[in-house]
Amino acid sequence: MAPLTLTELCLIIGDVLDNTLASSYWVKAEISSLSERGGHMYLELIDSPPSGGRGAGAKMRATCWAGNKELLMAYFESETGQPLQIGMSVLVEVEIQWHAVYGLSLSIIGIDPSYTIGDIARQRQQTIAQLKADGLLDAQQLIPLPTLIRRIAVISSPQAAGYEDFKHQLDASPYHFETTLFGAIMQGEAAERSILAALEEIAIVNRQSSNRQSFDAVVIIRGGGATTDLSCFDRYTLCAVCAQFELPILSGIGHTRDVSILDLVAHEALKTPTAVAEWLIHRLDEQSSRIENLSLRLARTAERQILIRRHRIEMLEQRLAACNPERIYRMGYSLLTKEGKIIRSVADLRPGDSVTSHLADGAVDLTVHG
Repeated sequence: MAPLTLTELCLIIGDVLDNTLASSYWVKAEISSLSERGGHMYLELIDSPPSGGRGAGAKMRATCWAGNKELLMAYFESETGQPLQIGMSVLVEVEIQWHAVYGLSLSIIGIDPSYTIGDIARQRQQTIAQLKADGLLDAQQLIPLPTLIRRIAVISSPQAAGYEDFKHQLDASPYHFETTLFGAIMQGEAAERSILAALEEIAIVNRQSSNRQSFDAVVIIRGGGATTDLSCFDRYTLCAVCAQFELPILSGIGHTRDVSILDLVAHEALKTPTAVAEWLIHRLDEQSSRIENLSLRLARTAERQILIRRHRIEMLEQRLAACNPERIYRMGYSLLTKEGKIIRSVADLRPGDSVTSHLADGAVDLTVHG
């Protein structure tokens, strides 16, 4: 057989593929890399290795061309609540493409969100089960909430509308809150690592005070914007660290569709940043009412004690008045004294003794006879 040029071999391979393969296939794979250029989306798809193997079982390049990307990605995000991202398992319809220069690749022409939703749900249940097995699902509930929560460490994007709403709500309240912002990325692949770094910084600052904690609680909030990427709040590592954190954690991630796993492990989970602020204000309202009621009870108790003591004094005064000698004198009685001493018995007297009789209007000297 005469030797072929590389181009001729590539043409033969192309003909074989065109004549042998179906027009498209549905393929299950995991996204190992993802980037966008010129309106196109470029992915690397991998398959799990056979049981006991290492690395990837298979790996291929895939492209979602601009003509399909907008429609497919909008459909996927509306169904799953999040965009495509690295590490996600997908079921995609692909056409096999062969190019003499770029080799074999896949062109994505369809996607089934329900497959990814099922995989996300499975991973979520695995994470919840692991947290429960590790005794972390309810660990935050063992941390007592301070009576007054005013010194707050806030984890949020500094530019987030939710953070501004949170601050505005607190500032409009009648109470003074001390908030310290620990800025973090709150969406995408870098979010988990960024939030963990913020928690570590809070722990360091909180321990710097020699006599008391610097913060009463940690608030993790996210709001504003149109992105729906909340997957970082379902990650085991982030949730496990939050569950074991030394301060109570309040979450307000700004979602209404689902409850994240972070919400499950947080001491208190609220829907939005504004709801977190309202909860904090309401808690101080309750404490203020308790203090006011306690003050009223103390005042009423004091009044009762004063009345009781006043009544006792009046009773003593009446007793003293009843024992007053002048009152006895006015009733016709007299008091006899001998040499200044009260005479209580006739045995104390002898004939010829001089005694004094004390009456209501004066005293009379008397002499004892017989």
